[in-house]
Formats: sequence, structure tokens, C-alpha cells
Amino acid sequence: MGMIKPIQLVIFDCDGVLVDSERIAARVQVALGAELGWRLTETEVIDRFIGRSHASIREQVAARLGEETAAIWSERFEQLHRQAVDVELAPVEGLPEALDSIALPTCVASSGSHDKMRHTLGRTGLYERFAGRIYSATEVARGKPAPDLFLHAARQMGIDPAACVVVEDSRPGVHAARAAGMRAFGYAGGLTPAERLEGTDTIVFHDMRKLPTLLTEQ
Repeated sequence: MGMIKPIQLVIFDCDGVLVDSERIAARVQVALGAELGWRLTETEVIDRFIGRSHASIREQVAARLGEETAAIWSERFEQLHRQAVDVELAPVEGLPEALDSIALPTCVASSGSHDKMRHTLGRTGLYERFAGRIYSATEVARGKPAPDLFLHAARQMGIDPAACVVVEDSRPGVHAARAAGMRAFGYAGGLTPAERLEGTDTIVFHDMRKLPTLLTEQ
């Protein structure tokens, strides 16, 4: 085995890692399922939707309920999610303090669209911390759990994937990091249980304030 490269870039997921939006998203998806004919529990929403791209979710809904309903679902989700974000969204607990203590270069790579990230990061005062270093699954052929997005972010930042770490809160996200040849930090302080984040080249943690120390130990 070769030597592990020192960390040169920290890639953050957005939803559930920077902003505490996954709880909002899950609640909205459950409500839409009840309204449109696909009754889902929060656990099922986490398994099927959390960490996946808008296109992937729409494909799943279309396969179950048809294209017309999928289009309605998608439009309603964006409307309801935006309304809830405007009222209640906050940064993930401990995240601003963690960012203040991380000296390494950082960027964002999310399944969400640029418009969505401008909104959520803007509402929480985090957008300017990452402006110019924000990448979306809309820029690549395949979303998570494929490695495309994280490899794209590393390429844009000019960093070898082996020198990157990814901070994720979803199973598709940590799988994508591993597939990209990157180390993963699985944040288990949100909706996804710790055991679903565990695996090779992955450190699972529950308190975002501990991230800076964990990074220095790698």
C-alpha cells in the first residue's frame, strides 16, 4: 500500500452538512407522498432520496407514479422547500465554528442545483465563505453515488483526488467519495444513522465542532 497523501482540500456536501435542510426536505417529501399517492415514512425518504440529485428523485417518482405526477411533485417540492427554508433554515450546529478553525482549502459539492445552494447558503450567511468554489451535480453526467461530482470538484480546484477528503451526511455521498478515491468523513449528527455511513476510508463523527481536530489527525 502507498503512503496516504496529506489533505490538500476539504470538500463539503451542502444539505445536512453545511445547512440543516435535510430535516425540512424529508418532512416535505413525506407530505408530498401522502398528497400525491406514494405514502412514505421518513426512513424510506432517507433511504430513497437523501443525498441524491433532483433528477434521480424525479426518476424514482416517475417510475412509481408517472411523468405527469413526477413533474407536479418536483414543482411542489421546490415551492414548499423554499418556503420552509425561508422560515426555519439554520447552519448545521457547530458548523460556523468548525469553518473558522479549518485552515485547509475548502469547496462545496452538492446534489442540489446552484440556485438552491445560493438560496440555502445565502439564507444562513454561508454563501460568501464558498463563493466561486461551489459545484453542483447538474454539472456532471451522474450524481451520487457515482464519483463524478467529487472528481469534478477536485479537478476544478486543481487537487489530486487522493489528497481530498469529503464531508458527507448521506450513504450515497460517502459511497461517491470512496468511489472517487477520497477519504470520507461521515457526519452522523443528522438524519442518516451512523451505521449507514460506516465503511472503508471513512471516519464517522457526530459533532461538527470536532471536524477541525479530526482533519489534523489525518
